[in-house]
Amino acid sequence: MDNDVVFRDIPEADIERALELVYLAFHGRPEEERREHHRRLLQGCERIGAYDGDTLVGTLCAFPFTMSVPGGELPCPGVTFVSVAPTHRRRGVLSGMMRELFRRCAADGRPMAALWASESVIYGRFGYGEGTRGLLVEIDARRPLALRIEPDGRPLRLVSPEDAPELLAPYYERTRAGRAGRIARTERWWREEWLAEKDSDDEELSPPRIVALGEPLAGYAIYRTRSGDEDTGRPGVLWVYEIEADSPHVAAALWRYLVSIDLIGVVKAWGRPADDPLLLFAADRDQVKVTAEWPGLWVRLVDARAALESRSWAADIDLALEVRDGLAPGNAGVHRLTVKDGVASCRPSEDAPDLTFEVRDLAACYLGGTRAAHAVQAGVATEHTPGSAALLDAALATGHLPHTVDEF
Repeated sequence: MDNDVVFRDIPEADIERALELVYLAFHGRPEEERREHHRRLLQGCERIGAYDGDTLVGTLCAFPFTMSVPGGELPCPGVTFVSVAPTHRRRGVLSGMMRELFRRCAADGRPMAALWASESVIYGRFGYGEGTRGLLVEIDARRPLALRIEPDGRPLRLVSPEDAPELLAPYYERTRAGRAGRIARTERWWREEWLAEKDSDDEELSPPRIVALGEPLAGYAIYRTRSGDEDTGRPGVLWVYEIEADSPHVAAALWRYLVSIDLIGVVKAWGRPADDPLLLFAADRDQVKVTAEWPGLWVRLVDARAALESRSWAADIDLALEVRDGLAPGNAGVHRLTVKDGVASCRPSEDAPDLTFEVRDLAACYLGGTRAAHAVQAGVATEHTPGSAALLDAALATGHLPHTVDEF
């Protein structure tokens, strides 16, 4: 650790300096409209800066998110705009900012944090584990979508982006509890992130389109389109940003609609959950292909005991878990996890451990996306008591895999 560097709040007066550092680190120079968007985001963030004298040499910002966990939700800072000046690499700047974030989280009763990793190799070192995974699904739209189930027959309707938050937000809030890893969206998040007129990654994409099914609402899809090019043979593309549905039959109706839109040759859905029912009710898997899979949201347990006590459990359990954590000292050691009749207790213990985890691997299991038995099989966790990993997996089990498409 560089003793000349101190960690403190970035005042609003230094937001421009923070943005300059972020653009320096990520080799960017956005246009003023995008830069103004970034300013507004930083104004709503917790901002931790690393200062070498008066020079800002590191930034770490966090959105004040609330995230669904099995059986409930928890405050969960969404870490973003992480950057270190190239002059101060490998001097403990990032480690110091992470420690400061974890210290604040522990003091404020925020037992976990999350981020999307620009480089996954970096954040495992700081105790973040793969909380969710995402799939890229591509559908050949040159022919109707073949289905094994009957689509919901209720009429579809298009909804304007202006009216969409009022319609979609209550539905999203009701349904997000069904999967862990999903953040609560404010109206501003809906309008400026999900339903913004432009897509910063592809200026050729249309504004967002919203299709809804049912009255009352039973499901919706948000998508954008890009026209094809006859001269080059490039097909028209439809990008699916989000699909939410009450049932597989509603989902089937939405997918059939998307694939049937004229002048579209391929439908691409980014970040779909690994247990998406589409992959089972599609009749022709040559038409519906998974072309990529990757880690999505990375989760960090800042207070493992509080996090474990705050989620629901699928079975009673009584195990001693040893956690190894070099950055959040309160996590390190053996904890007796007891779940009885749905009530969890996790307390420090002097018992011999049944299982030993690095905190990143316990975090990966926490939302239900990774099995403890697989961590043991991979050699990244140790089972001291035979069968204890299977017992923990049975208690951690959830009806759906954790999933989110809210990047930040």
